[in-house]
Amino acid sequence: MFISRASVAFVITAALIATPALASRIHRAPTSGHSHTPHKAASKAHKSHGQQAIEPARVTEIQQALLREHYLNGEANGKWDASTMAAMQKFQADQGWQTRLMPDPRAIKKLGLGPDYSNAINAKNSSFADPPPVSTIPPVQSAGFAAAAGVNQ
Repeated sequence: MFISRASVAFVITAALIATPALASRIHRAPTSGHSHTPHKAASKAHKSHGQQAIEPARVTEIQQALLREHYLNGEANGKWDASTMAAMQKFQADQGWQTRLMPDPRAIKKLGLGPDYSNAINAKNSSFADPPPVSTIPPVQSAGFAAAAGVNQ
């Protein structure tokens, strides 16, 4: 009886060890969504996103503003060329902003070329003038602002 138990245990152990070695490999699809075969989409042209070029009329406006601010020499020609890019990058760097290939929105606004909201629905009866200088605020009102803000005068 002892020999039969030992032989049964040996057979079971051998079967457990041999099963993985004899099993066939099953190919499973990758779970990450990436495969090793080329995709059909890879053969298509890459679609660029975002603004790729500036329209000539807008380039002319930017060049005129850069000329006015003495960052550009010559004439506004409507071409986003190397001298225009260099002038814009210099202007942005002087403002402490990141220099990019495309103009920074803050630079456009600083050059006076920001969006025009004068035709917006809520712009009727609105004033787009600069606020009055601080010196025109009555002293009583100014003192009230300072007291509310907790600032000593």
